[in-house]
Amino acid sequence: METLYTATVSNVGGREGDVKSLDGILELDIKRPVEMHGEGGAPNPEMLFAAAYSSCYNGALMAVAERRKVILPEHAVEVSISLNKDGNNMFLSGKITVKAPGMDHDQLQQLAESAHIVCPYSKAVKGNMDMKIEVLV
Repeated sequence: METLYTATVSNVGGREGDVKSLDGILELDIKRPVEMHGEGGAPNPEMLFAAAYSSCYNGALMAVAERRKVILPEHAVEVSISLNKDGNNMFLSGKITVKAPGMDHDQLQQLAESAHIVCPYSKAVKGNMDMKIEVLV
């Protein structure tokens, strides 16, 4: 295995703290969302995970389309990450929504499912969290 890149980010203060990458590129305050009895107004871990996942998944989607020589129109990938509670247990679930107006629904569905197979984030969460895929044309 060849490591292509490693990102290292440090957190101080948990959900009411800050995150900083060791290279100084990323520096954000983190706040608990209002829905979790926080003050909101700043990123939270689920938001950051959704941002990273949507970027990675969209890259996988574009790569799959290119390999299949499919013209992918202007499109967007939305990833929703939910923090859930069942008794004392906390767990994540999510949804990937691929929006490509004007594209054939079945073709987009096939691309979305293939991207889910090759996306590194999808591989990381496979079997660990429920992820649904939805396509909108």
